[in-house]
Amino acid sequence: MKKSTSLQSGTMAVAIALLLASCGSSGTPTTEVTTPKAPAPIAEVAPAQAPYPAGFITAADITLGPIDQGKVDAGKKIFDEKCHVCHGLGADKVVGPGWKGVTEHRKPEWIMNMILHTDWMLENDTAAQNLVELTKARMVDQQLTKDQARDMLELMRTL
Repeated sequence: MKKSTSLQSGTMAVAIALLLASCGSSGTPTTEVTTPKAPAPIAEVAPAQAPYPAGFITAADITLGPIDQGKVDAGKKIFDEKCHVCHGLGADKVVGPGWKGVTEHRKPEWIMNMILHTDWMLENDTAAQNLVELTKARMVDQQLTKDQARDMLELMRTL
């Protein structure tokens, strides 16, 4: 029994030492060169799917014109209150994907439906499911209105 306890203590000490060594810094800068990994490719256009259910946003529901700064400001306020924990305004992933350039590879109606009908999109939309696979996180439905989702879209158009 004593031998087993001694072995466990030794194993624990080695594990702690390895953990500390992997997390700590030796204090001397290293000149190791690392090649950054290329980001995972993002589909340019959502694959063909069944039409959205009644009540969902369609292309006919959205008219894009010049940037509306009032909507951008409202979208930024919503972002600061509900979205900033998981998303960034840059391209980098936080928990969910960064928003910079999202309007270049997602249609406006897809973006708004992802905001308004999160659960349905994650269950039925291949592009949304691919994002869950990529980020290892499922977006939480924030219960926003259509007007709030449109404000968010306007903010995304500026990024």
